Amino acid sequence: MSLKRTLVGIFRSHDGTSDRAKDPLLKTRYYTLSKDKAWEEVSSTLKKIPGYKVLHEVQSVGEIILEKRTSFGRTLDITVSVLNTSPVRCAVDIYSASRGSLGDLGANYRVIQRLYESLDKKLGKYKAD
Repeated sequence: MSLKRTLVGIFRSHDGTSDRAKDPLLKTRYYTLSKDKAWEEVSSTLKKIPGYKVLHEVQSVGEIILEKRTSFGRTLDITVSVLNTSPVRCAVDIYSASRGSLGDLGANYRVIQRLYESLDKKLGKYKAD
């Protein structure tokens, strides 16, 4: 992680992915799977990652809410969205925010990277782009 991300993290306590993200590591991931199949894969993968607790799942909306405690005792709230872009293609976006004031020193950025790495291991063969 770059020094710039750490400095930005002094003031910002959230991070998220999008199509228009300047950082290529924060771009939305697309997979050539139906939303239902992607939902099953993403949900099962997230439940197996140690240190993350699944709080809530809403399949009809395509959202999974996770919680993670950092080594410094802060709590991160993470929302993973599985969106349908076509009958055979879906998108996965992640938003992570720290509870409390001040910045997170890039913790949310790192969490998003770790989650995408785990999802890419499982869904890599379906990755589109």
